[in-house]
Formats: sequence, C-alpha cells, structure tokens
Amino acid sequence: MEHRGRKRWRPAQCVAIGMLALAAGLASSVRAAEAWPARPVRLIVPFPPGGANDIVARLVAGRLQERWGTPVVIDNRSGAGGNIGTELGARANPDGYTLLVGSGSTLGSNASLYAKLPFDVVRDFAPISLIAAAPFVLVTHPAVPARTVQELVALAKASPGRLAYSSFGEGSSAHLIGELFQRMAGVKLVHVPYKGGSPAMTAVVGGEVQSTIANLSVALPFVRAAKVHAIGVTSAMRAQALPEVPTIAESGLRGFEASAWVGLVAPAGTPENLIRRFNADTHAAVQHPDTLRQLELRGLEPMLSTPAEFARYLAEEVRRWDGVVRSAGIRPL
Repeated sequence: MEHRGRKRWRPAQCVAIGMLALAAGLASSVRAAEAWPARPVRLIVPFPPGGANDIVARLVAGRLQERWGTPVVIDNRSGAGGNIGTELGARANPDGYTLLVGSGSTLGSNASLYAKLPFDVVRDFAPISLIAAAPFVLVTHPAVPARTVQELVALAKASPGRLAYSSFGEGSSAHLIGELFQRMAGVKLVHVPYKGGSPAMTAVVGGEVQSTIANLSVALPFVRAAKVHAIGVTSAMRAQALPEVPTIAESGLRGFEASAWVGLVAPAGTPENLIRRFNADTHAAVQHPDTLRQLELRGLEPMLSTPAEFARYLAEEVRRWDGVVRSAGIRPL
C-alpha cells in the first residue's frame, strides 16, 4: 500500500536525477581544477631528507613553485621501506594539492617484497611523469680476471657459486638487479648483503667479495681511483659520467635495464586537466638549465614521459620485479 503524502519515484526519474547529480559533481570538479592553485601544494617524499628522492623532489619543487605561484611544501614521511609515505599519497584527496614522489622501490619492487601493501600501485595512483634516473654500475675487484661483462659471465659459468657480489641489503635494488643479472646471464653468484652502499663497496675494494652493483655516485670515486673496475652500467643508455663503459645490454644481455628512477604521481581520481598541466610543468622544471646541471652533478639523468608512458612503465616494473623476487626465492616481508 502506498503511503499518502510520499512521492513514489519511477526508475526513469531516478536515472535522470542520478545523471544530473553526476553532471553537477563533474562540473564542480572542473571548476575546482580551473581555480587551481588556491593554496600550497604538498609533495610527499616517502624517504628521509638527503636521499635521491628528496634531492629530486626539492629541485623540481623549486621550479614548480615558480610556475604555479604558490608554495610547494616537501613532506618527508619515511618508514617501512617507503610504504608509509606512499600510502599517505594514495589516500590523499585527489584535488591536485597532494602529489607523491615515487621510486623504483615504492612503486615497483615493494609490491612483491611486502606480503600485503595497503595500496595498489596501478589502481590507486594517477601517473604524471617520470623525472630522473640514476644507473647502477657493475664493478669488480682488480684481481678478478674479467674486464668485460662477457668475461665475467664466462668466469661465473666456469666456476658456478664461486664468485660473490655485495649489495646494500636483502631485497635492496642492488640485490634485485644482481638477481636479474643472474637470471638473464644464466649464472649463479653468491649474494652477500651489507648494511649500506658504502660498506658494500668497501667490501669489493678490500677483496672480501669479487663484485658489486653500486649506485653510480657511490662507485665513481673508486672507479676513478682505479680501486675497482667498472665493466657495465645497468641503464638502457651509457652513463654520462662513464661514457666509456658499455651498458650490460650492449654487452650481450639484450634487453637488460634497471635504474634507480624517480617519478611523480597523484592520487587516482585527480582531474585529467590537472594531470596534463602537472606533466607539462614537470617537464619544464626538469629541463631548466639549473635543474639539469644539479641532476648531472649528482649522477642523475632526466627521464621524462607522458602520463600514459609512465602508466605502462609502472605496470611493467611491478610485473618484472615480481618475476625476479619469485625466481630468486626472496620471501616477502
């Protein structure tokens, strides 16, 4: 029985009202995006100050602040391998006032290294652009009779399980890149983790281990002092700081590529017109002569992309490192 005084809505009327509400919401979102920026923008860095992510974030933030005419505030939220700050970025209001500076670990390998993450890289973020990358370099102790990647691979195949490489920790980028190298080269090396990049390099210089995969900035002083030999860089192209050293890919492992990259993302649902603006402004910020000079001084190279290219890159990074973690038998945390 129908109650008196209460209007009964037909399905068609409900649909119409829903569409009007949706249209009103979209219009409101567009108006908000057009009025942007009306207040400071927060740039979350999921690591402590001083690291590559933080350095890149501060370089870019200064240029974006000039372009946007509003403060761009760095918010360092470290912990849990970068997952605390990354979750904060994923849960932020998608209004363009909170962005996240992600990395190859927080938006790539962590998806496999941690048993349960409170966010999904592909679902919870709107990619804006890759920003910069730093290659790693494969170095050996001078006593190792291998001056090229091919010679090291041949030596490892002749003595399986006899050669060791150091890294800056279990599950670190250097560890995973070492596992990728073994997988693609068909060799078996012994992984020796240390507590940091400097101890891992010192172990090679002192002859405790035969090789390491180091950040370019860490390796350069030792390479130039001839305390270690650089035999291959991990990036797709040769490093500007070591142009004479071939890439691992051109040394026989076709398709090998791994870098410590930094990129900018927004919470999923951020208006598309803002994403396009952020992409264009980020490119302009990175391509500023002063920014390029500062990146080069730190062994970093520009690595820019469209939002769609970055989205594909993220999906590939998650898939690739998942395969490496599984094949290496690394147990998720």
